[in-house]
Amino acid sequence: MSAALILTCDPCRPIIDAGVLAALRDVLSPVSEVCLAPAISHQFDLAGPAAAALRQGVAACLGERPIDHNWLPHAPQRQRLLIADMDSTIIVGESLDDLAAMIGIGDEIAAVTARAMRGELDFEAALQARVARLSGQPATLLDDLRATIRLTAGAETLVKTMRANGSHCALVSGGFTAITEHVAGLLGFDSHRGNTLDIVDGRIAGTVSLPILGQDAKQQALMALCGQLQCTAAAALAVGDGANDLAMLSGAGLGVAFRAKPAVRAAAKYRIDHGDLTALLYLQGYKLSEFATEAAEVN
Repeated sequence: MSAALILTCDPCRPIIDAGVLAALRDVLSPVSEVCLAPAISHQFDLAGPAAAALRQGVAACLGERPIDHNWLPHAPQRQRLLIADMDSTIIVGESLDDLAAMIGIGDEIAAVTARAMRGELDFEAALQARVARLSGQPATLLDDLRATIRLTAGAETLVKTMRANGSHCALVSGGFTAITEHVAGLLGFDSHRGNTLDIVDGRIAGTVSLPILGQDAKQQALMALCGQLQCTAAAALAVGDGANDLAMLSGAGLGVAFRAKPAVRAAAKYRIDHGDLTALLYLQGYKLSEFATEAAEVN
């Protein structure tokens, strides 16, 4: 077997039905297939590489249906490392924007964030400029922010399932450790990295401790974690949505753009635009029946 096609869709809108699968069989002539989750995810195994004409045929067959289709050059493999961005990936929204909204400058800060995530601004300079606007605000705002964090659908299942199967799960963010520590604790991540927001006398100082964790730092974290686990980057699954995630995504064996900015979607080899974070499990060949439940105990 030389390639595999993995289909996924939003679990809340299961639309990979018998008609879709029958039409794809005519295009693909697969050597085998696996139902990973009824109407939610399906795997087609192919005899040879997925040529451009075959990919175009599948895209035409799916049309405008909200179904993600990712081509793997080999059978799905369970990855030893999950390295995940936090804002707009593991959690809903951008934590710095939400913090700014609490003091009435949300729109101003969000506009800068959007440009930075599209790659239009230098990440480090944009972060410093946004943080400076928080100077003098009470540090208790961070408590308020932690209380309002919303997890992206599928995040808990993703982390618990991978950890239950022996993977190391790391949260690596350009955001603040005050939030990464909280989110890592909620979901059971093995480790977390982020930027340190300076606090002086109970107030936000308007600065970030150096060095700033940016695009290069995320890729460096990937390589450091692979060294720690004694595995190659091919055994890593990286996921993110912004321009500062691109180096990390390109460096991992399975680098997935999750509901990402246009430039990131265009550059990433794998992408999830419609499914939730459990789609990352299907890309590794997990079946729905193998997902860890919320009550599952992970050591």
